[in-house]
Amino acid sequence: MAIKIRLTRSGSKKHPFYRVVATNSGTRRDGRPLEILGYYNPMTNPVEVKLEREKIQKWLSLGAEASDTVHSLLKKSA
Repeated sequence: MAIKIRLTRSGSKKHPFYRVVATNSGTRRDGRPLEILGYYNPMTNPVEVKLEREKIQKWLSLGAEASDTVHSLLKKSA
């Protein structure tokens, strides 16, 4: 199975909070992740993003693919 770096949703209704996780591509969106790599809170002003770059680079070097949204978060936070 391929490894994906993607978002999982947390928080309550109409107040989303996302975790950036490494997970198998076949698991459901909010299933158990292999590792938590950071978070993204779009409800604050300005938007709050915390990414653990070392862990993300480790997973990318192992062949993981970042989703489109995670890829744009990586570019914005650089």
